Amino acid sequence: MQTACQAVQHQKGRRQYNKLRNLVKDARHDCTVFANEFHQHSYLPREKGESMEKWQTRSIYNAAVWYYNHCLGQMPVVMVTEDEDAIRQYGNETEGVFVISFKNYLDNFWPDLKAAHELFDSILQARRERESESQENNGKEYPEHLPVEILEAGIKSGRYIQGTLNVNKHRAQLEAFVRLQGFGSKETELQSDILIYGARARNRAIHGDVVAVELLPLHEWKGRTVALCENETEDKAPADTTGDPMPTGKVVGIIQKNWRDYVVTFPSKEESQSQSRNAQKILVTPWDYRIPKIRISTQQAEALQEYRVVVRIDSWESTSVYPNGHFVRVLGRIGDLEGEIAAILVENSICVAPFSEIQMSEMPMSSSKNPWKVNPEEEKKRLDLRDTHLIFSIDPKGCEDVDDALSVRTLPNGNLELGVHIADVTHFVTANSYTDVEARARATTYYLADRRYDMLPSVLSADVCSLLSGVDRYAVSVLWELEKESYEMLRVCYNKTIIRSAYKLVYEAAQGLLDGDASVVGDILELKNLDERTRQKKLDELVWAISKLADIARHVRAKRDSCGALELEGVEIQVQLDDKNNIHDLIPKQPLEVHETVAECMILANHWVAKKISENFPHQALLRQHPPPRQEFFTELRECASTKGFSIDTRSNKALAESLDKAHDPLDPIVNKLLRSMATHAMSNALYFSTGSCPEEEFHHYGLALDKYTHFTSPIRRYADIVVHRLLMAATLKETKGDVDYVFSNKDLQELCRHINNRNRAAQRAQKQSTELFQCMYFKDKTPETDECCIADGVIYSIRTNGVLVFVPRYGIKGAAYMKNKEGLVISCQGDRSCEWKPGSLHRFQSKITSTTTTGESVTLSLFDHITVKILVQTSRCHAAMIKLEIIRNASYQTSDTEVSQKNFHVVKSDLVKEVSESAEAAQRAQEKARVEVIDEDYQEYCQTKGASLYQLLEEIRDLALLDVSADIRT
Repeated sequence: MQTACQAVQHQKGRRQYNKLRNLVKDARHDCTVFANEFHQHSYLPREKGESMEKWQTRSIYNAAVWYYNHCLGQMPVVMVTEDEDAIRQYGNETEGVFVISFKNYLDNFWPDLKAAHELFDSILQARRERESESQENNGKEYPEHLPVEILEAGIKSGRYIQGTLNVNKHRAQLEAFVRLQGFGSKETELQSDILIYGARARNRAIHGDVVAVELLPLHEWKGRTVALCENETEDKAPADTTGDPMPTGKVVGIIQKNWRDYVVTFPSKEESQSQSRNAQKILVTPWDYRIPKIRISTQQAEALQEYRVVVRIDSWESTSVYPNGHFVRVLGRIGDLEGEIAAILVENSICVAPFSEIQMSEMPMSSSKNPWKVNPEEEKKRLDLRDTHLIFSIDPKGCEDVDDALSVRTLPNGNLELGVHIADVTHFVTANSYTDVEARARATTYYLADRRYDMLPSVLSADVCSLLSGVDRYAVSVLWELEKESYEMLRVCYNKTIIRSAYKLVYEAAQGLLDGDASVVGDILELKNLDERTRQKKLDELVWAISKLADIARHVRAKRDSCGALELEGVEIQVQLDDKNNIHDLIPKQPLEVHETVAECMILANHWVAKKISENFPHQALLRQHPPPRQEFFTELRECASTKGFSIDTRSNKALAESLDKAHDPLDPIVNKLLRSMATHAMSNALYFSTGSCPEEEFHHYGLALDKYTHFTSPIRRYADIVVHRLLMAATLKETKGDVDYVFSNKDLQELCRHINNRNRAAQRAQKQSTELFQCMYFKDKTPETDECCIADGVIYSIRTNGVLVFVPRYGIKGAAYMKNKEGLVISCQGDRSCEWKPGSLHRFQSKITSTTTTGESVTLSLFDHITVKILVQTSRCHAAMIKLEIIRNASYQTSDTEVSQKNFHVVKSDLVKEVSESAEAAQRAQEKARVEVIDEDYQEYCQTKGASLYQLLEEIRDLALLDVSADIRT
């Protein structure tokens, strides 16, 4: 009801009002807002002297009575309110119109809904505790937040700075940083983030909140921590563990609270006994180190000690050390796989239920006995390429959701025609349908290590929209005419088409054909059961097409390289399984040139579609921008490169690309990979945006060196591509004077872009965390002292005051290795270069660290040194398990296996077509970016997929430690 919505805004503020409006507007909830104040029979004027609250209550009741009579009394109407006066006044006034409290509503209408009753009791108890606490506590733990109007004026004048609070997960008690978001009308000389040091300076702000910060005087500035740390609860850092002073401030107000559901663990029996005299008040520890402990009121603390549970924060008063919250629900047992996966989903606000019956009713009918067929009427509207083009797809083994295919042919005039054909998902997903609304809410397919949650039902993603070989499919095709020798693009056209893919190739087979390896022909199913002459003819046609595609791709790539396209490489890890589908090994995957061939074709299509839609819709096209990185973020890269005698020019993407190409150590190819990894850390995230939200000079994609870029080639798994498909079709209709609909306004599109960007970041984090979970599972069951899998070669890539950061090429793992332990002992090396702990001290320099024992023995570790490390798993009752590294020998670990992996690592190139995951980086300013693509052949109903074994789907995990900017560049 309109008045009820406005009452929320009046009493609870705009944030709660917006949340309510978004829930009501979500078509999946089947809600309608009745504009009762604009209806003749339900409008009531406000009486003189009547309070706003009383008038709103009276209006809501009057509209409820009118609606009851409008429905001829055939169904009761319930008005829920906590206003006791209203309940007394209206409760018995009209038969069939119930005016009751929320508790009575639950008791009378939903007596068996146990979860709702428990949640209500939890919220009620938390409110009572909060009220009694505010009466008892007069002393303030924190300064009061400034009023909103003062904050807004201060930000406008430049006194305060607005930004998002990012807590350092490695030192969550002490360090947080505010990333600048703009400075109103006043210029600032700040070129870095602002350090918020200590809990009091953070002033009750929680990770993710948008805050207003006041800078401290220059003499109070501090440096960021440069020591390795283990998320301990230390409340101060040693003076010699911080870097140069940086802008430091304090939070004076919170502009927007971004609170969410939090996964927490109850204290153990020993901890709970010492925690509080009131057994009902419990301090729970969040799974995320960056979130402070939360005080909740519950009588189930003892029963839930071994479980992960979900809580919500209700408030954080200035008189309270900790925020207050309430219990929501139980997830699962600590350490149980399902419980840990559920924790990852909740922590990233991922809620994906099975597709509903009404959504499935919108799907086309298709089965093995009665497969989907082309509609004759639709056939007349499309360009038919089935008999004129040799079309084929190239994908990983086991891939069922084939959303792109390629073609190349010689035209009658001698020129070439290159084609990129993308599944026409929007034909089956109508704008604003139930399926469309659900896909928009999900925004992407979520890939986890052992399962995935699809954006679209499997009847589309794995069947009707999948461009499988030998079947007719609807597609949207981009076709270029190229000059036969120079490959100069002469013209381009965009069409709705019907295609029939001739081959469903895997990357290895396509690469074999490109290399002239005849042994792969037996792996191509479409060439079997043919006579020799026909098979050879078809094979010759296919080899010519793949070779020509590779040649075109090299040309297109060279053109982008000349403009400054970046190539930041990474390692792709493949999981090897034993006979029982348990993890047997983690090995680097071999790269193939055909990966880049396909990738270049996709990049080309995305670029040309971006040009098309932005020309036709200059203020409401969805594009993808990759802004230039801030130069100060390249400092570590430049310093590290200089230790090897390399000079890195970061003034432009072209200069950076050329510098990185020259930074090769012929004796150690890993050096270049690590330098490219550091360059990646300096990069900003690529983001979707509406062209009407920023000037055209900001459209540029830094990593790809393209003036315009978007996402068009994966509509099965990305909602942004669905929007772009609709824009492209609207652009072609616009040119032919057709009717144009389903195009978002600039404001709505920008809001959608924010949502998609947010969901993409959540998907990346979930992928990364699930990969780390299975990494830990791999090493947890092994004995580090006796199992060779736990010993590996490591390369030092960063120096800290008490240790080093190490990359392990064998497994694609990055982690911290301490040179000083908690007892104060330091690393010492014996004659065989094996390491042990002895009393001594550490001395850190820019590119090396020296450990000196009290007996005078010393050992120095430098950047890019190879050492032998032991891989351990650090378990935690309240948090996720973590990989730890321990230095056991000051020398490279050499076996026949590592020599092979080093050789492979030298030639590794990232698969730009499929998105890859990136593992954790200990450096504080690194932004988490990860992608995992797991192909699951074992679909369950509604495509909420999960393998038959916990490890079955790990074959396609890409577990990268070297961050790959292609995730930003291409996506």
